[in-house]
Amino acid sequence: MMNYDRVRHGLRGMLFSMVGQRERALAAYRDSIRADPTHVPTLSTLGWLEAGQERWVEAEAWLARAVGIKPDDAHAWFNLAYVRDKGGMDEAALEAFQRATELDPNNDRAWYGLGMLHARHGRHAEAAAALTEAGRLQPMNGLAWYALGMAWHHCNEPDKVASVIEHTLTHDPQTARRLIHDAERSDFAHRLI
Repeated sequence: MMNYDRVRHGLRGMLFSMVGQRERALAAYRDSIRADPTHVPTLSTLGWLEAGQERWVEAEAWLARAVGIKPDDAHAWFNLAYVRDKGGMDEAALEAFQRATELDPNNDRAWYGLGMLHARHGRHAEAAAALTEAGRLQPMNGLAWYALGMAWHHCNEPDKVASVIEHTLTHDPQTARRLIHDAERSDFAHRLI
């Protein structure tokens, strides 16, 4: 049976959001969730709106409720991981990124986030493993390939750095140039146009 109060408040929230009135949209969506406390799309929308205001703690609370209700929702886990990462909740973000990749191994953004989080904490081998997956899933993503090259550089794996440079030279010469410089690989300088 349809919960008309949830729908009515949700439609108000959608309208306010569309016209740029985020605070009024948040209030309407809060009314909607009071009418149906387990409606995951509304919880996710509340998290998204709070994140848009960079209120990471509030966003995290809404999204954590969403994954608590629907623990097999890979998209919700990715959103939770992203918010935790942006909010400086690194260990919680790591767990959420890992869960997102377990539920959807083809989510390149989750692999990228996981890799970048590992890299930020100096866990370069773990970063390289995650970024390898991100690069495999998105072979044209220059940011992922650059980060992968730097992870291999920090792991002292020059052959793997060279392989990444070769790949980026064919798809993203600007990123290749930056990687060659930052990974101190002047032996590839002659390959730049």
